[in-house]
Amino acid sequence: MRWLLVMAALALGAGRADAHAFPDHSEPRVGSTLEQAPGQVRVWFDGAIEPVFSTMRVESEDKQRVDRADARVNPQDTRVLEVTLAPLAPGKYHVYWSVIARDGHRTEGDFPFRVK
Repeated sequence: MRWLLVMAALALGAGRADAHAFPDHSEPRVGSTLEQAPGQVRVWFDGAIEPVFSTMRVESEDKQRVDRADARVNPQDTRVLEVTLAPLAPGKYHVYWSVIARDGHRTEGDFPFRVK
């Protein structure tokens, strides 16, 4: 009986180990309209992500890249992916991200925001 309890506990603990890293929130917020252009885009995930395999890019409405190609996982918080932006004109922008969780699973997505 004790053996069964140990195996059940191990199985329950392993469930979290195979989870993907999903976005929790972002700055700017998904679909937001901003009065001023942001200097960077940040996405917080619900788990640690691998710096080597995590990317982000930001494009204008006409598909021109507007970030500074310096996407990185924040060294102080490995749940945050961030990229610096060039000065943005008013318009619509789209963020594309792809991350690898520490368990090796890839998650990717995108979201828009607008600058007045």
